[in-house]
Amino acid sequence: MGSSSDRELGEKAKALLDEFGVESEIRILSAHRNPKELEEYIEKSEAEVFIAIAGLSAALPGYIAARTVRPVIGVPREVKLGGLDALLSIAQMPRGVPVACVSIDGATNAALLAIEILALKDSELKRRLLEYRRRWSKR
Repeated sequence: MGSSSDRELGEKAKALLDEFGVESEIRILSAHRNPKELEEYIEKSEAEVFIAIAGLSAALPGYIAARTVRPVIGVPREVKLGGLDALLSIAQMPRGVPVACVSIDGATNAALLAIEILALKDSELKRRLLEYRRRWSKR
């Protein structure tokens, strides 16, 4: 997360990842305020997928994507302009530095997309995801 104000969305994503037994952690590291710490974190992290929650200029997802070839999922946060500023900042990444982008405040979908990516090489996780989808479709 780029800011402590993103915590509620981060907790939402983490809760779903925990439900699936996917190890995760929440860190507050801003691309603007903590660039050196963020760079060190990315370099040392063993994460297979990053979920980056950010509002306003939403530089965090792009910063991470520019420093790794692992998948990055951006969650634009509604802070101003209805979240469109963050959405466009994440969705309009330059060629060669892709970032997946979910809906504004879409932390749950970010977690589900991360689970889908991880399930590509984890059959048990894929089974749990399919069961979740079956339950979800009956709501």
